[in-house]
Amino acid sequence: MDQLEFIGTGDAMGVPRVYCDCEVCAEARSTSGVNRRYRALVAVEGDEGSFLIDCGPDWRTGMERRGQRFAEQILVTHAHFDHIGGLPEWADACRWLGRRGQLHAPQEVLDTILRQYPWLGGHLDLHAVGSEGTRLAGWQIRAWKVFHGKNGFSYAYRLEKGCFAWAYCSDSIALPEEQKEPLRGLDLLVLGTSFYHELAEFATRSVYDVKEALELLNEVRPTRTVFTHLSHDLDLRRDYGLPEGVAFAATGMRVPLRTEE
Repeated sequence: MDQLEFIGTGDAMGVPRVYCDCEVCAEARSTSGVNRRYRALVAVEGDEGSFLIDCGPDWRTGMERRGQRFAEQILVTHAHFDHIGGLPEWADACRWLGRRGQLHAPQEVLDTILRQYPWLGGHLDLHAVGSEGTRLAGWQIRAWKVFHGKNGFSYAYRLEKGCFAWAYCSDSIALPEEQKEPLRGLDLLVLGTSFYHELAEFATRSVYDVKEALELLNEVRPTRTVFTHLSHDLDLRRDYGLPEGVAFAATGMRVPLRTEE
């Protein structure tokens, strides 16, 4: 059976934040802290292969924690540092092992990545995810652009195999109707929610908070939802009274992707 593993579940700063003494960050610093969060990273694995989504600055830590020595395929959502900061380490692994990595993203994301790391093409093959989508590990994958608030844009992915459809949308806010449409009819939605209720002015924000996300779920109605991209505002020890079928992602959490009829 295919499965999704949450290797990183944190927002751009991760948890704990180095400067912060809040209860969540203090708990995360303990050896058994359930709130320790690395930057957002997931693995999709099954009989037809595997791939990662995103490659942030905690990529090496995540790989070491799960005992994985190489990743051949990585799908990237957007070119912000918390999602691509590990690409140089991945490329270095490819160099040392004499293997080429396969990097997949929409063309404008690849263009931005190459402006930042122009030497990556020496060790990685870059594949543009266009209007017809792409296929990885048996999953048919469609990309679409989503509003990322003050941070511009990101891409979300809808993945389908057999009778199962799910989406990964880690960085978005206030999606207009046409950007919500691919979120309908899902068995699973992975959605970024950095705060429970963010009080900052809307113009300064970039990711849904939990209250807003629950309103979105009432519209698109996925069978199951997992919130990721969590900041130090969210405490996994608390009961937030989430509806049935909705949960927060935890480091190492595994979710089955039941593709069989």
